[in-house]
Amino acid sequence: MTPYQDDQQLFQLMKAELFTAVVGDVLDAAGHTHQFLPPQIKALDPAMLVAGRAMPVLEADCHDEYVAATGERQPFGLMFEALDALRPNEIYVCTGSSPTYALWGELMTTRALQLGAVGAVLDGYCRDTRGILRLGFPTFSYGSYAQDQRVRGRVIDFRCPIQFANGTVVRPGDIVFGDVDGVVIIPREQENDIIQAALDKVHGENHVRAAIEAGMSAAEAFRSFGIM
Repeated sequence: MTPYQDDQQLFQLMKAELFTAVVGDVLDAAGHTHQFLPPQIKALDPAMLVAGRAMPVLEADCHDEYVAATGERQPFGLMFEALDALRPNEIYVCTGSSPTYALWGELMTTRALQLGAVGAVLDGYCRDTRGILRLGFPTFSYGSYAQDQRVRGRVIDFRCPIQFANGTVVRPGDIVFGDVDGVVIIPREQENDIIQAALDKVHGENHVRAAIEAGMSAAEAFRSFGIM
């Protein structure tokens, strides 16, 4: 039986007891070996933690604001629609563009908070860093870069499966978990098994730590517990 009743309890438990390294190890053991997002995607503040459901967003580079298919100028493409579609406990997860402009900022953060979203994970940069930090919104990106996306990029789809350059696929509703060591994706269809195994591994690592602190060698600890 899982030790949580709903998503709110689940994500609180993950942030309190788990970390990305142990979740990644469990995913590897289950055969999911491409679940970490690219390593350049880091927390804007090392203390930031994020756990929630993926709301994937697909971005593309462009030139100017004109959309030939509609014959209209549409700055940012579907970005506002994607932002307004966020639901409680969801995370805006964006990829598809070149890393030449910011994909997230303070006003987007303000709207996301209003909707109950819990984070942004960006395959690129964010801007308005002081504002985001002031709001305390978990934001994971390449770092800070103020150049705007308005005439350089646009959102072309959202709430759709997306794939990062390293091969990681993110589907709507997958669990996104991030800390100072990176961001890992837990497939929704196996989330209960993965999370329970991660909790078990954390408890096992606590026994290993105690044994090593008591003088056991690393080799003996691994033979005894199978964890390191």
